Amino acid sequence: DSSDDIEDVSLFDADDDASRRSKKSKIRHPVASFFHLFFRVSAIVVYLLCELLTSSFIACMVTIILLLSCDFWAVKNVTGRLMVGLRWWNQVDDDGRSHWVFEARKVSAQGSKTSSEAESRIFWLGLITCPMIWVIFAFSALFSFKVKWLAVVLMGVVLQGANLYGYIRCKVGSRKNLTSMATSYLGKQFLRQ
Repeated sequence: DSSDDIEDVSLFDADDDASRRSKKSKIRHPVASFFHLFFRVSAIVVYLLCELLTSSFIACMVTIILLLSCDFWAVKNVTGRLMVGLRWWNQVDDDGRSHWVFEARKVSAQGSKTSSEAESRIFWLGLITCPMIWVIFAFSALFSFKVKWLAVVLMGVVLQGANLYGYIRCKVGSRKNLTSMATSYLGKQFLRQ
């Protein structure tokens, strides 16, 4: 897509901040790591326990959607930048055309990584696992005919799936077609067998 851009930029001086921090801690941003998982896991726990704790569907729905919205904002705007050095957004130019921008942190002059491996694992594990759980919930709600919960579950799939898609595009580069990459990978795996 010609309207996609990928830029190698310093993200709000994150390179400078990370190089100033001590190398002792494996997790350099513990608060960001906590909130990266807190909102995601809280939304799932509330969904699972909601009918046990209260009979008010509206209260449950509002709580879950607020947690999902907080998660979407925190992951998109804070934790992705701090934990793995990636961020994405949609920008509308003066002509009214929409451009998706995907950024990755520049490699520092010394060539050292500025994000810790533990943070990267936490980030990607939470980013991939939780949308898969929401997809399972979607099938469960669909097949058990809990139609009222289906809208809530679909919000979980959409919000967390959008972040997953955005960060995958940041990681692999926006110029590469994800479908052709997946097809190529599966083809190589098939040939190996």
